[in-house]
Amino acid sequence: MAVFEILKFPHPILKKRSEAVSRIDEEVKKLIQDMRETMYEAGGIGLAACQVGVSRRVIVLDVSPMDPQHSFLAMINPEIISEEGEIDHEEGCLSVPDYLETLKRKEKVCVRGLSPEGMEMEIKGEGIFAIALQHEIDHINGILVLDRVSRLKREIYRNKLKKEKRKEGKP
Repeated sequence: MAVFEILKFPHPILKKRSEAVSRIDEEVKKLIQDMRETMYEAGGIGLAACQVGVSRRVIVLDVSPMDPQHSFLAMINPEIISEEGEIDHEEGCLSVPDYLETLKRKEKVCVRGLSPEGMEMEIKGEGIFAIALQHEIDHINGILVLDRVSRLKREIYRNKLKKEKRKEGKP
């Protein structure tokens, strides 16, 4: 197993819609295992394949530290098929370091996709589990938490990055 480098904003792959997985083979299964290791190593509760440079519709998540009734989940080609309610929740992102923002999300979602074994699955989630599902599905659709905040907040974050790069002597 390998731990991947997690791509950071403004890497261009993070802004592209990921491609559907047409066949679940050993390569996809290995990707899932490597993503799992990478997520745990980084201390995250979710990770999308695009965050590790692979433009495929694959997500992994494990919200058990915050909601013990849920354990590790890997999903291929996930799509939200129903949603209800609204909730405000503070979110961070492994691809947008040192940034937390309260976002409005759906309180409950139902997601359809494939298991790593190729079986169709439908998952219902609420609370942190629903938020994590929406966050990772956003990633494979090319949407970052920064896309869900005001232009001013995005600019403040961009300026912070530029300032840090200047400090490090990078262009």
